[in-house]
Amino acid sequence: MGGHLPSHIAVIMDGNGRWAEGRGLPRTEGHRAGAEAVRRVITGCRAAGIRHVTLYAFSSENWGRPRKEIRHLFSLLKEFLGKEIPLMEGKGIALNVLGDTTALPPGARAAVTRGIRRTSGGKGMTLNLALNYGARAELVRAARSFVSEGASPGDVTEQSLAGRLDTAGQPDPDLLIRTGGECRLSNFLLYQCAYAELYFTPVLWPDFREEHLHAALEDYAARSRRFGRI
Repeated sequence: MGGHLPSHIAVIMDGNGRWAEGRGLPRTEGHRAGAEAVRRVITGCRAAGIRHVTLYAFSSENWGRPRKEIRHLFSLLKEFLGKEIPLMEGKGIALNVLGDTTALPPGARAAVTRGIRRTSGGKGMTLNLALNYGARAELVRAARSFVSEGASPGDVTEQSLAGRLDTAGQPDPDLLIRTGGECRLSNFLLYQCAYAELYFTPVLWPDFREEHLHAALEDYAARSRRFGRI
């Protein structure tokens, strides 16, 4: 793969439900197929040398979905972490979570906490799962932290704000991929993606494979990033 690579890729994993409906299957089967795509993408990113990957797993707006679907999503999350955490430990992949995890079901929250603890020594890659995440809520939490500390207006800078976001200490995404054919950010990493390259593909998330990842990386490598400069 020629050209330069992003150090941080963010992914809006869209299309699980449509994938299932197109096959006459329950939406839950689409989410299960989507979990397999997660494994493929993590493997492909690690092989390519990508150091940070952020996956939009469950937004703060997703609570409006049917309760049965939500229960299945968090059951699938626990199952996924149970299988993948030992592998992540061995491969040096550190798990991190973006979002307000206090609202997660107790079992899912405990699984996430265990995963973060067990993989904390990973130096090869950071995998961020955005769970109960919304970018606007993230910015509100950051602003409230300034207020709680009694900060003065001069204390609020781009750097100090970034240090209070859920991605603190990590580089901003260089590339944001959205599958499923939609072309919007959906309240995802709005601050961090100010200069991210955007890549939209009609491929539904369960069908997203290593060749699609490579196509996105090749497209990114061909772009000229000016950051507002000539």
